[in-house]
Amino acid sequence: MLGSVLLAGSRSTLVRRAVSGFPLSRKVVNRFVAGEDVTRVIATTRRLGDTGLAVTIDHLGEETRDSAAAAHTAKAYVTLLHALAELEAGGRAEVSVKLSAVGQALGPDGDRIALGHAREICGAARSAGTTVTLDMEDHTTTDSTLGILRELRADFPGTGVAVQSYLFRTEGDCRDLAAEGSRVRLVKGAYAEPASVAHQGRTAVDRAYVRCLRTLMAGKGYPMVATHDERLIAITETLAGRHGRAPGDYEYQMLYGIRADKQQALAGAGHTVRVYVPYGDDWYGYFMRRLAERPANLTFFLRSLTSK
Repeated sequence: MLGSVLLAGSRSTLVRRAVSGFPLSRKVVNRFVAGEDVTRVIATTRRLGDTGLAVTIDHLGEETRDSAAAAHTAKAYVTLLHALAELEAGGRAEVSVKLSAVGQALGPDGDRIALGHAREICGAARSAGTTVTLDMEDHTTTDSTLGILRELRADFPGTGVAVQSYLFRTEGDCRDLAAEGSRVRLVKGAYAEPASVAHQGRTAVDRAYVRCLRTLMAGKGYPMVATHDERLIAITETLAGRHGRAPGDYEYQMLYGIRADKQQALAGAGHTVRVYVPYGDDWYGYFMRRLAERPANLTFFLRSLTSK
């Protein structure tokens, strides 16, 4: 129930103003966001890489309603990728892109604009020796995102995509996507979706996650298992063994600031562990979804408001 309220709040202008006005300490922001500029996120990337972790970097922002802002976001990604190239981190660092941040929401021409900006970002990623994964947003954007993915993969076949297990359609999408060369990040889902399109209970979402994971593991693509859940990690290992996958034939993905101990433990056991690292000043929507996902995150936030 609380999670649903927080997810609704992530879309509320009034709640945005209230939360943004709180005297948030830097430790709260830094718990989930690796600074506001390229310099800081590059430093975080280097630090995580030194401990054996891979990263995927997200320039924060979504639902851009202005073409200039969409172009600005695309330019920010190109600048970031140039910095990754100089760091020679392409083998361990990629970027994640929300298409709504680069024009998808700009009316009838949104898909065309987003595709153009995504091509620019993918080109910069290729030059940096890395690739791009498209984040998945609310269900109204799924068909658009998968359509843009198909266009991008014609020229940039390594482009990945996230899918959300709580959507009823995702099992079918996983079957379609589990082809040779594909890269698919499986997440539970972090948007407030109606019962007409999505599983609502935790158990139903987890069961759907396992069904989707089974399909991806049985396929010929590269599954990217995004979870912090011990039980789902154990199931991942079982399914990987069943389908003859060794560490390196799939990877784990976890959020920056959450379960760092588990990230290190999995990496120490020989797994590729990729940390989802967001940066930038448009942190509100991302921050609220992190609070909604785990009660412990909300406790951390509230405690910080009362601490000196």
